[in-house]
Amino acid sequence: MPAARESLLEAAGAALMARPWPSVRMVDVAATAGVSRQTLYNEFGGKAGLGRALVRREADWYLEGVDRVLRTPAAGAERLASVAEWTVRAARARPLVRALLTGCWDGNLPVPPGQGVRP
Repeated sequence: MPAARESLLEAAGAALMARPWPSVRMVDVAATAGVSRQTLYNEFGGKAGLGRALVRREADWYLEGVDRVLRTPAAGAERLASVAEWTVRAARARPLVRALLTGCWDGNLPVPPGQGVRP
């Protein structure tokens, strides 16, 4: 269900902007997305799976932006400066992008893929 998956990721992202990840409740994400909790669990397996998918989605969003900037017709130095500006704007606006770029993860964010669970 691609539409449900996207709706769930949107809802999870909005929830993460409003509160720390440990306080994000699956029932609230499902309700905001307009699907059942069972659909959420079928799609992601649980909160950890939803978090991993959200991190991947943010990484893809950031990299698509970098690609878009690099494809602009400008001199190399101008394109690199534009990538730097894009990176700063993205990191300021999106906590997961900031964590991906800096490696500074805290308990308010989902665990990044490959990191396992936090102690």
